[in-house]
Amino acid sequence: MAAACALAALTGCTLDAGDGAGGAAATGQGGDDRPLVLATFTVIADLAREVAGPAARVESLTRVGVEVHDYEPTPGDLVRTEGADLVVTNGMGIDDWLLTLVERADAPHLVLSDAVEPIAIETGHYAGNPNAHAWVSPAEGARYVEQLRVAIGDLAPEQRAAIDERAAALTAELELQGDRLREGVAALPPEHRVLVTCEGAFSYLARDAGLAEASLWPVNAGGQGTPRAIANVAAVVAETRVPTVFCESTTHPGTQQQIARTAGVRFDGSLHVDSLSAADGPAPTYLALIEHDIDAILEGLSR
Repeated sequence: MAAACALAALTGCTLDAGDGAGGAAATGQGGDDRPLVLATFTVIADLAREVAGPAARVESLTRVGVEVHDYEPTPGDLVRTEGADLVVTNGMGIDDWLLTLVERADAPHLVLSDAVEPIAIETGHYAGNPNAHAWVSPAEGARYVEQLRVAIGDLAPEQRAAIDERAAALTAELELQGDRLREGVAALPPEHRVLVTCEGAFSYLARDAGLAEASLWPVNAGGQGTPRAIANVAAVVAETRVPTVFCESTTHPGTQQQIARTAGVRFDGSLHVDSLSAADGPAPTYLALIEHDIDAILEGLSR
């Protein structure tokens, strides 16, 4: 969280729940003629906000805590999209619900995951589709930052130097977090280098950190885990005796909690993926989300 606050000081952002933490503020704020950057969900909205600083007004279509996979856009979302100067989506299926709105808007559309080499989902109904959660990896998050640096710089060319400076600071912090993650994982006993989660949202982070992974379901929109998936996760936990199993903050934890109780291991349901937290929570900004998740994973697996 310290790094997130330090970067917030550089960008001039605040960490409040209404605008600085991804709350969906109303468009057309009186007297604000800055370009409007409209993102689909709070995580990428905060990334855009950190890069833009005062050069643009950044808003999120969804609010803190909303499950982005199943979001249904409203007529008001259409109005907001039509009023945007840049629409930012993650892509790879997670926010395709916005595509029909984007088609009716004149604003440029930036798909952040276009810069990512996708990891395919291996199991379940979504097998073969790309895993959309690239931003959870600090390295892939840096790719998002670079795309935002270019696109927002094009919106506000007179402020390009300051935008570049903020993007460089954010990228440097993400590199530090990535180094911390890899070093922490390397210090774990080999049998504990397994990340067990509810949703399979950590494939990019696991790949970069040297972690094996197991999950109850690949995508939140796919519902609860199948009996086979639950049995497979339970077997992994029993075999490895991994000290902690995890769940994401926007998922239903009951099945994972039962697996933890049966195996006699710890359960941690605090990971943030698809949404920031409220301002007083553990992940009110993107950098705080990255720091919190790395802290939780390293602490949980080192027990």
